[in-house]
Parts: sequence; C-alpha cells; structure tokens
Amino acid sequence: MKLGVILYSNDPETVYQAFRLSIYSLSQGDQVNMFLLAKGVECEDLDNETFNITKEIKAFLDAGGRTYSCTSCMKLRAKGESQACPMSKMADLYRIVAESDRVITL
Repeated sequence: MKLGVILYSNDPETVYQAFRLSIYSLSQGDQVNMFLLAKGVECEDLDNETFNITKEIKAFLDAGGRTYSCTSCMKLRAKGESQACPMSKMADLYRIVAESDRVITL
C-alpha cells in the first residue's frame, strides 16, 4: 500500500505517534510519504523528556520513508532545510495525495 501522511501538528505526542505509525507501515512493506505542513515543519524541535521525536524521524528515514516540507511554512518560521525537512512544493503534496492508496492527516 502507498500511505500518504500529512502532518500539520506540532503537538509532541501527535508527531511522535505519526512517525511510529509510519515506521510500522514501512515494516509491513508499505511505501510511506509524509508531507510536513504548517506547524508540522517544527517536528525536529519538539523533543522532550517523554517523546524522543528526532529518534523516530531518523528511524523513519532509515527505514525508507520520505519526508517533504512546505517551503512557505519553513520560511515563515525562518527554518533552514534539513534531511528531515527538505524544502518541497505544493506539487509534491498534490502528488502524494493523488498517488496514495490512503491519506491520513495528523
């Protein structure tokens, strides 16, 4: 299955669970593309005592998941591009939605 995940939250628990689900989906042989939108582009800055989000992001990328980040959302937050947050376009979001078997938003 091709799973599209649109992550627009900066709630640490929600972001952590989004990456956990995505990692599990990859382990089941699915293809997962995650588009970070709005507050979702803040995902690398959300680690706390309870949720080690950067560890989950790394595991997701290492397992073959792909992330895309809204360029304008990144610029609004004065964030630079990173491996976890590559600058992307609305065309990428459209492609993810159009090509996915299932799309979830968190």
